[in-house]
Amino acid sequence: MIWLLALVLMAALAALGYRQGAIRVGFSFVGIVVGALLGPLLGKLLQPVLVALGLNNPTLLWLLGPLVVFVLVSIIFKAAALPVHQKVDVHYRYHAGDLRPVLWARLNRRLGLCLGLLNATAYLILLCFGFYVLSYWTFQMASPDQDPTSLKLLNRFGQSLQSSGFAKVARAVERFPQEWYDAADLAGIIYNNPLSEARLSRYPAFLGLAEMPEFKDLGSDKDFAELRQRRAPLMDVIHYPRIDSMLKNPGLARLVWNTVAPDMKDLRIFLETGQSPKYASERILGRWEFDVHSVVNIARRLKPNMAAKELQALRRYLTAAFEKTSFVAMTDHQARLKNVPQLRLPTAGAAPSLATQTLEGKWDNQGGKYHLSMSGGGQQELTATVEGDRLTINAVEGMNLVFNRED
Repeated sequence: MIWLLALVLMAALAALGYRQGAIRVGFSFVGIVVGALLGPLLGKLLQPVLVALGLNNPTLLWLLGPLVVFVLVSIIFKAAALPVHQKVDVHYRYHAGDLRPVLWARLNRRLGLCLGLLNATAYLILLCFGFYVLSYWTFQMASPDQDPTSLKLLNRFGQSLQSSGFAKVARAVERFPQEWYDAADLAGIIYNNPLSEARLSRYPAFLGLAEMPEFKDLGSDKDFAELRQRRAPLMDVIHYPRIDSMLKNPGLARLVWNTVAPDMKDLRIFLETGQSPKYASERILGRWEFDVHSVVNIARRLKPNMAAKELQALRRYLTAAFEKTSFVAMTDHQARLKNVPQLRLPTAGAAPSLATQTLEGKWDNQGGKYHLSMSGGGQQELTATVEGDRLTINAVEGMNLVFNRED
C-alpha cells in the first residue's frame, strides 16, 4: 500500500506542479518544510485555544496542534506565492518580447513538474512518519475482525511500512521520546492480557491512583470487566463512558502520564514478573489485607491462659470488626489504614464497637523499621515491621495488627 500511495502522490503532484509552475510549487515546498519544523513547537501554543473550543481529549490535542500549524503555514506560503507568480507572469507576457515568454513557460512547467516530485517526496516522508508513530500503538491492540475501516487501514499502512522498508524513513525523521514507544508496548501487554490489570493496580507507583474515585469506580464496574475479558475492540474500550470521561479530563490524564512516564521499564518488568526492581528496597510499599488468624495467635501467646470462650469471642470480634480492614503504603510516603475500628482489645464484659474509620498519615523508614504517623480521631504514632509478605503494626493498648501482602 505504501508503494501505491507513493505512486499516486508522485503522479498527482507532478501533474499539479506542471500545471502550476515552478514558483507556486517552490513556495509550497518551502511551506512544507517550515510547517513541519514549526508544527511541534507552535502546536503546544495552540492547545489552550483548542481546549477553549471544547476539545479535551489529550491525544487529539497533541495531534491537532501541530497539524493545524502545518496547514496554516502551508496556506500562508501558498498565498504568498500567488502574487509573485502573477508578477513574473505579467512581466514575461507583456514586457519580455516574443521568444522569452515561450521559453519561460516551458521552463516554468518542467521545473514545476520536478518540484512537484520533490513536494510528493516531502509529503510521503511526513505521511510515513505519521503512519509509523500512530500504527505503533494501534497495531499492538488490533482486532482485525471488529476494528473500524479507518483503524484497519492505518494498521495496513503500518505493516506496509515494515515490509517495504519505509519504516527506516520514518525512524530517520521522527524525534519522538522513547517513552512514546515504551508506553505503546505497555498498552499492548495490558490490552492483550486483561488479567494483567489486577497486577497493574498493585504496582507501587499506582497505589495512589488506585485510591482515586475514578479508578475505584472503574475497578468495580462489572460491565467494563466483562468488556475487557472478552477483549473488546480498542474503540469500544476508548468509548466506554468511564474511560471516555477520563480521557476528556486533561488534569487526570496528565497525572496518569506523569506517574507512568518515569517508571516505564520497571512497570513492564513488574507486569511480566510481579517484581519491581525500582521499589523492592521499600518493603512496606503495597496494599495489605488484615490477617485475623495471625492476630489471634499473637493474643494467645501474650496471654497463654486465655480461656477458650474468651478466645472464641476475640476471634468473632476480629472477624466482624476487621473484615474490611486494609493498609496501603504509597511511594510518596502517604499511608492509609482503611476501615479500622478502635485500636485496642475489647474490654471483658463490654460490648465491642464495630464502628470503623480510615486513618491517614505518613510512613517513614527508620533503619528497617517503619514509623507511622496517622491522624483520624486523634493523632497516633505507630511502629511497623515487615517480614517477607507480612506486615505487623504495633498499635496501642496491647493490640497488634497483622497484614498479609495482597496477592
